[in-house]
Amino acid sequence: MKLIVVTQRVDPDDPALGATVPMLRALAERVDELVVLTLVAREAGLPANVRVKTIAAPTQALRGARFVAALAPELRTRPVAVLAHMSPIYAVLAAPLVRPLRIPLLLWFTHWRPSKLLRAAERVSTSVLTVDRRSFPLVSSKVQAIGHGIDIDAIPCVERSNGPLRLLALGRTSAAKGLDTIVEAAALVDGVELELRGPSLTDEERAYRAQLAHPVEDPVPRTQIAEVYAHAGALVNNMRSGALDKVVFEAAASCLPVLVSNPGFDSLLAGIEPPLSFPQDDAQVLAERIRGLVDAGPEARASIGRELRARVERDHSVGHWADGVLEAAR
Repeated sequence: MKLIVVTQRVDPDDPALGATVPMLRALAERVDELVVLTLVAREAGLPANVRVKTIAAPTQALRGARFVAALAPELRTRPVAVLAHMSPIYAVLAAPLVRPLRIPLLLWFTHWRPSKLLRAAERVSTSVLTVDRRSFPLVSSKVQAIGHGIDIDAIPCVERSNGPLRLLALGRTSAAKGLDTIVEAAALVDGVELELRGPSLTDEERAYRAQLAHPVEDPVPRTQIAEVYAHAGALVNNMRSGALDKVVFEAAASCLPVLVSNPGFDSLLAGIEPPLSFPQDDAQVLAERIRGLVDAGPEARASIGRELRARVERDHSVGHWADGVLEAAR
């Protein structure tokens, strides 16, 4: 059984896309041959049954041409499916080659922002895979929720210290993350520390970062992310509705309590006390949730963390995700 995956980067150290590598490993365990088409590839320790072909080029038109030239010969040995990973453009470009052969064309996508390109990709795809039906920004009967693909083994559950509660907000310094609300809420609670960490990749993100009343630490290589979670006492995520931020599931896998505004995390947090959800951009309620964790104490926070890890392992592990991909290919 052969599977073709198209993704932007194969780089275990990339702060944003490094999580793709364990996803590829999990897929490789389930197929005879995995072919990966990507713009950039670094040594990633992938299994022997994985072939990586780079399609980088200086212009978008040339990248598209190289992609088609790389994909076409791979279709001669019929794959079980072609999966476009967070890259709607490649679903659109692959469709004229793949769909006439009745090969399933799968799109994995989780983000809050719709676009004309995404609508086109949804139309030509056989199935759209995402974390939860609410994590795909278009209404479509093709959507299948398969979890987020968290590498549980790479994020150990650790014991936290009994010192001040250290809050962590992780990710790109985008206004969509609502970091200003997190800074405001943390300032309202005595005895907590706050760490903001993440890259600023655009002019807009750099401008937003400069406006924050709190320093932002640089991101770490993907292979060191478990250490960041290990030094935190709780994750805070104020991401706007739509995307289900992967860092929430990763933090939960490390046995961290997670404070989130997105109602898409309701199933992850159901029944947990003290409550961990808050209305988006509401600093006052977020401050109340932070105080609730402080008052609960370290043992209660550890118990919450262990329950969250169990839920991530059940519904969002990388193995669960890979099984979902192959089920969609049938």
